[in-house]
Amino acid sequence: MLIDLGPVVGSNVAYFGEQLGCKIFVMDLFADLDRHVREGRVEEFAEFIDRKFTQEPASVDGILCWDFIDYLDKGAAQKLADQLTRVLRPEGALLGFFGTASKVGDSHYNKFIVSDEGINLRSRAYPALRVRQSSLLNRDIIKLFSGLRVSDSFLLKNTQREILFRKPA
Repeated sequence: MLIDLGPVVGSNVAYFGEQLGCKIFVMDLFADLDRHVREGRVEEFAEFIDRKFTQEPASVDGILCWDFIDYLDKGAAQKLADQLTRVLRPEGALLGFFGTASKVGDSHYNKFIVSDEGINLRSRAYPALRVRQSSLLNRDIIKLFSGLRVSDSFLLKNTQREILFRKPA
């Protein structure tokens, strides 16, 4: 089972469905966050996250977190990291992108699209009601996902950090 925290991207669903042959759950937490902002209930988002993840512990093989953490306050980010760690199975993988200080205050989300078999990604910006909240340092990201270990980490040309986490066996 694969969880995608971003919006539905048909080509991604088709790609991962064909390549992995597993169930894919698209949760679109970006839309949920926008709804909370629009309704003036953003402070309730951390509790919403606890209710949103109904999967059994250790039942998910992979998670596409994209850059969602960048739009959360510290408390909501920790709740999300805890839930993602809880549902990820041992040896499962979580892919996250994390912005740098230059990205704080951006008022758009990124829709990530798998563009070819080499897992090259492109992104398309779309309007957001919530701006990027902060830029986490590497050590803060690692602390956030303390139940996982860093498998790979890259600093991309666009100054985003791409981190692949694995859950220890």
